[in-house]
Amino acid sequence: MKPSDFAYALTKYLSAYLPGQCNASENTVCAYRDTFKLLLRFADTQRGICPERLTLADVDKSFVEGFLSWLETVQGNAVSTRNHRLAGIHAFFRYLQSEKPDMMLQCQQVLSIPVKRTVKPTVNYLTVDAVKTILSMPDTSTVYGMRDLALLGLLYDTGARVSELIELRPKDLRLAAPPVVTLFGKGRKSRQCPLSSEMTGHLVKYLSAWGLDAPEKSDHPLFVGHNAEKLTRAGVAYILSKYASAAREKDASTIPTIVSPHMLRHSKAMHLLQAGVNLVYIRDWLGHASVKTTEIYARADSEMKRAALQKAASTVMPQQSRQSSWSEDVELMKWLSSLGK
Repeated sequence: MKPSDFAYALTKYLSAYLPGQCNASENTVCAYRDTFKLLLRFADTQRGICPERLTLADVDKSFVEGFLSWLETVQGNAVSTRNHRLAGIHAFFRYLQSEKPDMMLQCQQVLSIPVKRTVKPTVNYLTVDAVKTILSMPDTSTVYGMRDLALLGLLYDTGARVSELIELRPKDLRLAAPPVVTLFGKGRKSRQCPLSSEMTGHLVKYLSAWGLDAPEKSDHPLFVGHNAEKLTRAGVAYILSKYASAAREKDASTIPTIVSPHMLRHSKAMHLLQAGVNLVYIRDWLGHASVKTTEIYARADSEMKRAALQKAASTVMPQQSRQSSWSEDVELMKWLSSLGK
């Protein structure tokens, strides 16, 4: 069977254009690929068009709107997920505009589909004491306990995304003074985060115990599972959840029911902000493209808001006079003493 124009265009887009021309990361390509896997399933199950017969002409504005509605009503996707899928489709049709000028009108009609407004999520973060409790849970007398402490400590200390953490290699660590770790974030952008002396000490012990300090291991995954393969996102989430549950038994008041890896990233940002670190430095620490993204932490920190409110109130509100005790009134005490004479 002759390949359809949709199959040809999509294959070229995912396998050549994104990685070759755009230098898109593997995660980005996979995210776009997953969007089109769902779109092909929608075409097959909802429109009766098998994937090998789907053409570019079929994927018009009405088709895409039906797909987005299907994601929300049938697949149960949140609005934010629906918007991510639409972003992938928009990117593909922007590519098509230059590849197929005769489809310009159809492309612009698809590109005109707006994203839905979403409620901005609350920034959930842990207190410093909660982080300390979780990090005290791994049994460092075992090699896997040492791995888990190094993993969770590094996740918090650097504010790294899970995708950045699981891609680390021993060569990305510089444990000599001043110790830093090089992280590779979205868009293949790299950044360096300083490491605390405590974190550095744990990493030195971990690398030695696992034999990762040998030169031939410099390009080996920094964190692996029981199968000797690089840890996955799910694996990191499982490890954190296990120790969060143990910490909750010890201190249920400070450990929330659900603790995600990204919550450690939020926690680091909030703790830096509460320590007086400038938002610009926190932006660079987290690898945000704009300080506007980092501003969510300033808006979310109720403790800082209360402190600022109290400070502002104390500078403009009249000071209330202190109510002295009757026992401190010297003249009154003299008079009372004289009554007994």
